[in-house]
Amino acid sequence: MELPQHLQKYIVSQDYEKYTDLDHAVWRYVLRQLKNFLGENAHESYLDGLKKTGIEIERIPRIENISRELEKFGWRALPVSGFIPPAAFMELQSLGVLPIASDMRSIDHLTYTPAPDIVHEAAGHAPIIANPEYAAYLKQYAQVAKKAIISREDLEVYKAIRELSDIKENPASTAAEIQTAEATLATVGNSVKNISEAAELSRMNWWTAEYGLIGPLESPKIFGAGLLSSVGESKWCLSEKVKKIPLSLDCIRQSYDITEPQPQLFVARDFQHLSTVLEELAATMAYRTGGKSALQKALQAESANTVEFENQMQISGVLKSVLTDSEGRPCYLQFNGPTQLSHSGKQLEGHSPGYHKDGYGTPVGLIRNFNLSSLQLKKPLVLNYFSGVKVEGIIKNIKGAVITLTDATCTFGNETLFKPEWGNYDIVLAEVVKSVWGGPADRDAFGEIDDFVASRVQSPSYSKKQQEIFSFYRDTAKLRAGADNAIALFEKFREKAPEQWLLFIELLEVAVKKDLGSKLIGEIEAHLKTLSQLSLIEDGMKLAYAKY
Repeated sequence: MELPQHLQKYIVSQDYEKYTDLDHAVWRYVLRQLKNFLGENAHESYLDGLKKTGIEIERIPRIENISRELEKFGWRALPVSGFIPPAAFMELQSLGVLPIASDMRSIDHLTYTPAPDIVHEAAGHAPIIANPEYAAYLKQYAQVAKKAIISREDLEVYKAIRELSDIKENPASTAAEIQTAEATLATVGNSVKNISEAAELSRMNWWTAEYGLIGPLESPKIFGAGLLSSVGESKWCLSEKVKKIPLSLDCIRQSYDITEPQPQLFVARDFQHLSTVLEELAATMAYRTGGKSALQKALQAESANTVEFENQMQISGVLKSVLTDSEGRPCYLQFNGPTQLSHSGKQLEGHSPGYHKDGYGTPVGLIRNFNLSSLQLKKPLVLNYFSGVKVEGIIKNIKGAVITLTDATCTFGNETLFKPEWGNYDIVLAEVVKSVWGGPADRDAFGEIDDFVASRVQSPSYSKKQQEIFSFYRDTAKLRAGADNAIALFEKFREKAPEQWLLFIELLEVAVKKDLGSKLIGEIEAHLKTLSQLSLIEDGMKLAYAKY
């Protein structure tokens, strides 16, 4: 199935040749560590899911291969670049597409990366999708989340997070640049006044699909992709230092910091428990409740949203104001800036954001003594709403539930809402605000908006020295495949790249597996003990001696 046009811009080429031999070594180290630890500590679906989704251990997998395996479960995988907007991510998931960030974390962020990467997406999300109950929940979640109202504040936070993650993962970034980006995120985060529906859904996603635990509270297992893809946090999260809380709707009131390990985690009883909590949240959302409270959420958001009526008519744009009658019912809606009129998700001809570029307003509610079939073109029309809104003008056109008037006025008490000199007046005939949800009704026709901006992670450039180091990792891969020059390689590495601890871990593993002698093994171990990455080195040495 072809993706909607507005989603296609996020899909990139994996460009498999961009991965360096160091990238493959980092992948291999992380996957070996994770598989070793998660075999006993992850949900039972994890190891089985690695096999079923074609996740290789030795080298970074090709996303097209993962996709081919996921298709057996009603999903597919497509490559994207770094953080994509949450609304786009959720819509892709609702279509059964797992977006996989094709970028690879650096060795400096081996145990945890602030940016989405292929370890997180492929080794974290993909294996659990092989569990049909969890896969069904993910689609259910995405269907709900894509209806969530996202606020202008949310978009500012997303931009700040994206900028920080990109800067942190770029080897060329300076400490000053990172500090500035961190300060920007802190400022933007602290300025948020309204927790939107999108923010609530984001929190639920964080505490479940990203950092969720499952099973008995006393001995839970890991299923969240953020934990499944982090060597450090997968071990940390199960310790007594992390508080375990039974999953409930309260999770949406718990904020999180993407740059720090989580001090508490939520534990679901089983995958069905996730759906139960999601349904509790969905019941409170504007797309389900409609009415005045839903409109209030759109007003607070200051972003493009859709108001849908009982007759499937839809108005999409930034809601500026809502007038109410004496009983508090909405009776006039005013939108600011480009506004779209649609029916059942299809933009009406002649009612694009380009036509309504300066905003749009319409009365809503019951009209006294009104009979649509009796109306005639070029005849005067007076509409008296029960709310007190009054519309007068000459009928120019009637198309479906839209009446276009010339020489029109609209008043509500002493307030004039429309004047003849403003041009044609297009009224939507609707009585009840049935639903309010995030984004335009016809997104492709609406055009670019802030919540769907696409950007790319900057490709790194490498010095001659770095390229030489990559060649050393290539040499160890050849050694593992059958070459017989381990002693010469050790001497060369010790002279030209003595600080490359992962290089020596790889060499140690080959020496052990090929039984190249205690002298060489001892020299490699002695060199490793002089380096600073002690915990990573110790974990690597353990697996160098392990059978797998």
